[in-house]
This record gives sequence, structure tokens and C-alpha cells, in this order.
Amino acid sequence: MRQQFFSVMILAVLAAGCTASKDPEAIAQNDPYEPTNRAIFAFNTRVDNAVAKPVAKFYNHAVPQSARNGVHNFLTNLGKPVTFGNDVLQGEAERAGQTVYRFAVNTTLGVGGLVDVASMIGIPEHDEDFGQTLGTYGVGEGPYLVVPFMGPNPPRDLFGNVVDLFMDPTTYITFHGSDTWYAVRAGVSILDLRARNVDTLEQIERSSIDMYGSTRSLYRQYRNSEINNGKPSTNTDTPDF
Repeated sequence: MRQQFFSVMILAVLAAGCTASKDPEAIAQNDPYEPTNRAIFAFNTRVDNAVAKPVAKFYNHAVPQSARNGVHNFLTNLGKPVTFGNDVLQGEAERAGQTVYRFAVNTTLGVGGLVDVASMIGIPEHDEDFGQTLGTYGVGEGPYLVVPFMGPNPPRDLFGNVVDLFMDPTTYITFHGSDTWYAVRAGVSILDLRARNVDTLEQIERSSIDMYGSTRSLYRQYRNSEINNGKPSTNTDTPDF
């Protein structure tokens, strides 16, 4: 599973270098490989329409909101060690403390993270990843890239995803059936993310003349906001990438 993940990323980076764009708008949007990116985006859209979106809609319809929230809370709690590591790397002592406190409270009082008790008692939620950490140190995003099955992932964020895998303590835990666990966790994470953005993405699609261009712009806005630790965006329809 993880080897395939790395292979997809490497192939996507190589493919992105095949076709360069001379369009001034693409260059202005840091998207020199727009033709290849658009082709991959179209492929991802077909896969999404055929598989991910219908499954996400069924999930939203068939599973009660409380259960979906529990799944989301559990997955979010699993990611807190990675958030903590990036808090530390960014020198954010207060936010690192909040992350540890949230993880401890939700893992114990929140029944393994199923219930977000920490938010109930006023401990703010935030996420960090290594792509954001690089951004806080002034590392540029690099050329905009769209990765098969994964969506927007410029080199900085692509590399950040790999580092986050190594920062995640569960990466090093092996047990009988661990490969199945990792595969299920990855699949449910994708389902949770897609299900939580069904309405937002449909609204963007309805209001966009160019869905690819809108997605590119929204992704870059979202990542910049995340790097700046949640400064408000001027666009209220930015999906949670």
C-alpha cells in the first residue's frame, strides 16, 4: 500500500514535467505544467464522479451524523502526533501544548477519540503538516501539480506528505492484519474527507466556469491560510483539502 503510494507520486512528478504551458495565466498561477495537470484533473474528476462522490453521498445518507462525526473525530485524533511534531518544528510551543492536551483528553475521556471532548471544554483544534512547516520557513510551493487519485499536490506538499508518513508513530507499528488496517484507515480517511465536502464541491462546480482553475485557486488560498495558522480567507467556500 505504502509502496504504491510512493510510486504514484513519483510517476505523477515525472508526468508533470512532460508538457509545459506558455499561457500567461498559467504562469501567473504557478502552473507551468497546466496541460498535463488538466489531463490528470479530468481523470480524477471521472474517477470521483464514478466512484468517490456516489459512495460519499450514500455514506452521508445511510450513516447518522453522530456516527460520521465519531469516525471523523477518531481519524483526527490519530493524526495528532503528526500535528504535534510539526508544531514543535515550527516553534509553536503553545499550539504544541494544545495538541498534547487535546490528544490526551480525547483519547481518554473521548473514548479513543470518538468524541471530541477537548472542543467541548474549550481546547482549540488545529492541524499541521510538514508542507505547512516548510511554508513557515519560507519554502515555496514549487510548480502546481495535480497527482492521480490525490488531487492538488505541489512539490512542497508532496514532500511534506512523505515526511508526515515517517512522523506518524503508527507507521512503525506492525501486527497481524496491519496491512489491512492501514488500507482501511486510508480508505475511510478519503471517504470522510469527500463526504464532508460533497455540498461545497457541488456548489463550486455549479458556480465555476472553469472547475480546474477554481480548484487551483482555492487550493492555493487554502494552503496559504493554513501556513498562516488559520487567518481568515476571503472565500467562504474553500473546501477542506
